[in-house]
Amino acid sequence: MISAGRRKTSESDMSEVTYVIVEHDGGWAYKVGAVFSETYPTRERALAAARRAAAEQRTPGRTEVISYEDENGKWHEETAAGNDRPNTVIVDRS
Repeated sequence: MISAGRRKTSESDMSEVTYVIVEHDGGWAYKVGAVFSETYPTRERALAAARRAAAEQRTPGRTEVISYEDENGKWHEETAAGNDRPNTVIVDRS
């Protein structure tokens, strides 16, 4: 089974984002890595939301230059290709 979060499956492969359906805060949510979605009243609604989010994650966009700060406070700039979209996986263990 794939661990939750975003990872490269190999250097030549696209990255992969895993959405895990979990009980959370008195309801259900999906989780990507350590980040939870909003809480839904049912598992089915959380699963539907994860499917929507996964589909959006795979949708191509525009190629853009992005800037970001790393954990050491250093700024980086790189080009994000609009067609470089990750594979997505939904894991429902319930």
